[in-house]
Amino acid sequence: MKLFVDTADVKELETCLERGFACGVTTNPMLIARANCTDFREHIRSMIDVLIKYDAKIPLSVEVNTTDPAKMAHQSEEFVHEFGDYPYLNIKIPIGWNELKVIAQLARRNVPVNCTCCMSYNQAVMAARAGARYVSLFWGRIRDVGYDAGSVVRQTRESLDKSGLDSEIIVGSIRHLVDVNEAIQAGGHIITVPPKFFPQMCAHPKTDEAVAQFMTEFRAWEQAVQASQIKRAA
Repeated sequence: MKLFVDTADVKELETCLERGFACGVTTNPMLIARANCTDFREHIRSMIDVLIKYDAKIPLSVEVNTTDPAKMAHQSEEFVHEFGDYPYLNIKIPIGWNELKVIAQLARRNVPVNCTCCMSYNQAVMAARAGARYVSLFWGRIRDVGYDAGSVVRQTRESLDKSGLDSEIIVGSIRHLVDVNEAIQAGGHIITVPPKFFPQMCAHPKTDEAVAQFMTEFRAWEQAVQASQIKRAA
């Protein structure tokens, strides 16, 4: 199980890289827009610069920002050319009948593809068969239409394991902390998580209580030792 950071915010990314747990980064056009950048490609370059700064050597998924499959293929080529100095670049292509052709073209060129926006078992299997390195199942959005996201992830994982394909499942659309736990338990290879959840994943009131108790008793012992030493010196 691996944790990816779902962000386009460079400061958020750096905060996670400082803590050493990030195994990858996913972005999308919406996250780029919310990052308030003025130039798409310069912003991707700034994310790559931070990854290089921390010697991260982890996958960075950059999504095409067009809905035209022909333009997707062209834009993917541009990304590979422009950001090819970062060898861990992945191209995100949304699932679709015509989009499978783009995925297959890139796969034949050994360009890692993250097939995104998968909402069903069928979509994930088709993407994997087309050559996608990653298939991204959207946990929260699957639940929005009344399906059991856990079952979709489990069924997809079982089929991938039996087929021998090396595609990995990325579970995205994480909306609650419990989604992370359930997605891991359902068999997702990777969970891509909004940064706001990571501090919560490290927190527990009983942890705070235990640490406070340890320190309180240590300080009391320390003060008793000091008092004893002063008494002996007198």
